[in-house]
Amino acid sequence: MSHKRRLFAATILALPFGMAHAAPVNAKHKHLGHKTSSSVPTPAASTNVAAPVAVPRRRSRAARDASGDAGESVIVTGTHAFNRKARDSAAPITVLSGATLRRSGQLNLADAITRVDPSITVNAVGSDAGALTSSIRMRGLNPNEVLVLVDGKRRNTTANIYADAGPQQGSTPVDLNMIPASAIDHIEVLRDGAAAMYGSDAIAGVVNIITKKTSHGINTIAQTGANAYNGDGWQYLVGADGGLKWGNDGFVHLSGQVYHTDHMVPNLKSTREHRWTPASTWPADSNKILSMPEETRENLSIEWGKGITENIQTYGLVTYAHRHSEAYENYRLPTVAPSAYPYGFSPLETIEENDFQANLGVKGDNLFGFSWDLSTLYGQDDNDIGNKNTFNPNYYKTYGWSPTTARAESYSLAQWTSNFDMRRNFNIANVVPMTLAMGAEHRLEMYHIRAGNPPSYLLGGTQGYAGLTPQNAGSWQRNVWAGYIDGDFHPTKHWDLDFAGRFEHYTDFGNTENGKVTTRYDFTDRIAIRGTISNGFRAPTLPEEHFSALNVSPTGASGVLSTTSAAGRSIGAQNLKPERSTSAEGGIIVEPVKGWHASVDVYQINIRDRIIGSATVNGQTALDAIEMTGVSIPTSGGSGIDLNDVTANYFANAASTRTQGLDIQSDYLLHLHRYGNLNLSMMLNLNRTRIHHVNTDASGNALVNAQTLSYLTTGSPRSKIILNAYWTYHQWDVNVRQTRYGETKSNLTYQDLAPKAIKYSNTDFAEFKNTPVWLTDIEVGYRVNEHWHFAVGANNIFNQRPRHVNPINNYLGPKIYDTDSSGIPITGGYYYGRINATF
Repeated sequence: MSHKRRLFAATILALPFGMAHAAPVNAKHKHLGHKTSSSVPTPAASTNVAAPVAVPRRRSRAARDASGDAGESVIVTGTHAFNRKARDSAAPITVLSGATLRRSGQLNLADAITRVDPSITVNAVGSDAGALTSSIRMRGLNPNEVLVLVDGKRRNTTANIYADAGPQQGSTPVDLNMIPASAIDHIEVLRDGAAAMYGSDAIAGVVNIITKKTSHGINTIAQTGANAYNGDGWQYLVGADGGLKWGNDGFVHLSGQVYHTDHMVPNLKSTREHRWTPASTWPADSNKILSMPEETRENLSIEWGKGITENIQTYGLVTYAHRHSEAYENYRLPTVAPSAYPYGFSPLETIEENDFQANLGVKGDNLFGFSWDLSTLYGQDDNDIGNKNTFNPNYYKTYGWSPTTARAESYSLAQWTSNFDMRRNFNIANVVPMTLAMGAEHRLEMYHIRAGNPPSYLLGGTQGYAGLTPQNAGSWQRNVWAGYIDGDFHPTKHWDLDFAGRFEHYTDFGNTENGKVTTRYDFTDRIAIRGTISNGFRAPTLPEEHFSALNVSPTGASGVLSTTSAAGRSIGAQNLKPERSTSAEGGIIVEPVKGWHASVDVYQINIRDRIIGSATVNGQTALDAIEMTGVSIPTSGGSGIDLNDVTANYFANAASTRTQGLDIQSDYLLHLHRYGNLNLSMMLNLNRTRIHHVNTDASGNALVNAQTLSYLTTGSPRSKIILNAYWTYHQWDVNVRQTRYGETKSNLTYQDLAPKAIKYSNTDFAEFKNTPVWLTDIEVGYRVNEHWHFAVGANNIFNQRPRHVNPINNYLGPKIYDTDSSGIPITGGYYYGRINATF
């Protein structure tokens, strides 16, 4: 093989999957002064994709980190065009480099993205099993409406459904933390509906994680820190990645990490448990329900690329992650199980999770003139949900014993996806350049639920979390067939016009057709406009259709009933329908002076038949429905259960919403000459969701109440601003970030201290506002030499936290924050130190 052919093959392998194709011909247009290349891209042309073979020496790492050239990165998300740069995109895309994510100071990838992208938020804290999975929300929508890709390929989702009431109820998102952070080169965030390109889920946007593909070097990281104002929540992460050559035109890249975090419990000295009295034998702050889980993760990945002929390459990516996590449930009084816990106990909900995905493919550059990519991937997430430090008092009364550890349920959710994609460049009548892309996809989805151990669900179940019964167990699957076509045209030198269409057939929900029209026009090198109109589709997930569960608290119980079960139908459940969306977006991109880039985009997303938990029913109606699933909930005889605090609901197409917003992004690299470089950036997201239709259940009752409406409309910040300054001077680097979370509003339930007339009501609620807050993050780093870099930092250095809720809305006393809002973390100030070594 000649030197040029080897270089070409190496370049092909260096690019993300689905982008390793021949370069465009006759690409005459340019955007904001950056010409589209008309030659084969070399590894050096892409700042974020490294080649698997030796390349010319690059700028120093510090110079690259300070350059602020993320907009110059070649992107693979939201377009089938060749060599498209982020700043030239017809749709709004943000590129988050690995260095940017590291400077967030967060070891948790979901939290790291939240720190650096204003359109993405996470819940203040999860509830029950939902606390054990990290998920993100984009533009205030549900995590299920965000599509996550890895190297352009669909990532399998978690099997651990968020079952508790709230804005995330029903979500089974991709758990970003199951992907080794050390394997990530950069992340591309597409803030646009993309169902016509990628299929179901891509309603709010797309997060595409691009992995490292270098064939040399070793990178290591070690970081530790704690929530210093509490003295707990200690974390540490140790990770490494490195590459090897595979012959003259291939590479193998290995990555791995170990992560651990202790429980983080907010300081509750200013409050006390409502059940506590001076005569109590247990401390007033024993209830740790409001806390962050303890977690240990081990993540591994192996990626490779290798030419098998002159024009055909093979590639693969295999990831595996194991996690053990534990979350506190409400404290149980000494009277609940005096034989086993004479001083009371706090049940722990646990998860043993194994997640893996294997992606194999071949691709080439000349099939009737088309570049092509054939791939198949299988991903699966297995979860064992258990109870630890628990007890079943009614089981003990009946059988004379009770386990203190039990497996409550097991889930498995698998996706097997196969794709064939092809594309090439044409000149229509030798005048209009275009890129034609087309492809087909098949996806098999499989969902399995296994019942818990009998003591976990019999006679009211184990304390903290009751297990699933055999009636709740089962296996379900479906097939999805899809085909798409996409044409990217350049009618004139400065005008880009893209049409995309996609057809999908679901074996359980029928057919759908989605389309997208995207355009961009560059008036000059410094000003351009862009716009998109598209429609989307999201089929209900298998867990949304078939999952059911029961959670038992000290004074009540809440059940989520399957929409297809007799129990769910008894309180009004109906068959779920797909969500359908229509999105419109328009923006302007300017460069007022050289080096200062700014963009402003407005958007509107209409979603019909949004899926969320229905309004709850309570009392005897709820109890009867729950008992139809095969469980019993004693509500007398000293059990402590208040019948009014027994609730039930199900997943439903509850309402139709309209989300409107504004994105502003700006960055400027200021050269201070002898005093270094200062990279300044500002990012803003304004977001508002309103209800424009409410659906009814089988009995004609509204599927939402005031509380459910607040989950959909005001649980996310009205605005989020990120101001960042990154200064480099010789070996020093300093990053200062200011983040402002706007207002959130919730309608809270009246809890145990409320007057009897409104206590546990599902019709009367108290409006609560989290007022806007600024958070300040600082990191200072020092590069000893080309190999070693040390950093210390503090996130939320002034220890800002959400407002406290009214005591009558604070269940049992320790839930001092609104846990259903997203935005301000409950963890307060976090201090850390990090070492990076590269060889």
